[in-house]
Amino acid sequence: MSRKEAEPAAGDGSSASGADEGGSGSGGELADALARRRLYREVTLALRSGLRDAKADFSFLRARGLRSLLGFLRSTASAADDARLLLFRHSQSIPDLQVIPVLFQNSLHQPKEDPVVTLDHIFGTEPMRITSPSTDSEIALALRVLEGCCLLYSRCTALAHKYKAVKVLLNILASRGPTEQGVCLDALISVMLDSPSNQMSILVFVLQSMFCMGQDL
Repeated sequence: MSRKEAEPAAGDGSSASGADEGGSGSGGELADALARRRLYREVTLALRSGLRDAKADFSFLRARGLRSLLGFLRSTASAADDARLLLFRHSQSIPDLQVIPVLFQNSLHQPKEDPVVTLDHIFGTEPMRITSPSTDSEIALALRVLEGCCLLYSRCTALAHKYKAVKVLLNILASRGPTEQGVCLDALISVMLDSPSNQMSILVFVLQSMFCMGQDL
């Protein structure tokens, strides 16, 4: 074989190998994209299903949703890489997937007074929504979920401040039993981490308490 005949043959071989490398590279990118999409679906599905139950009218359904959310947070914290954590943080900028508002509007909600029953409610012309009160175990689960959210994403503490988290937690400390109090202390610490606004809220509470004690003397 002459040199001129050999050179094109060599060139064809390098082109084929380059095409193989390009094909494998695009295949790897496609696989990564599909994996990211699948993980995104898993995260959003876990949040949506947990939040749906956590907003239910009945305590046992809310507790089931909270257990689901707590399991998701624990698996996110123990994941080998940060992909799930980053997706969770991104999800908390989407109102329909935010966990903190659901906690304070349902399990940690403290009604100011008993609902007023009217004749319209009695005769059925205006249906009345009846929500079962939060049980001790439900509140403990909600506090664990709150703690997990704040530890995984610092912006959750800012969102908790909008719902007066410090005041709610201090009320739980004052009115609930030892089990809830222990969990509540953990949640209170997590809410105050890297959150000047929540730290200021508890400082104001302490100063007000000291002032009231001084007035009583």
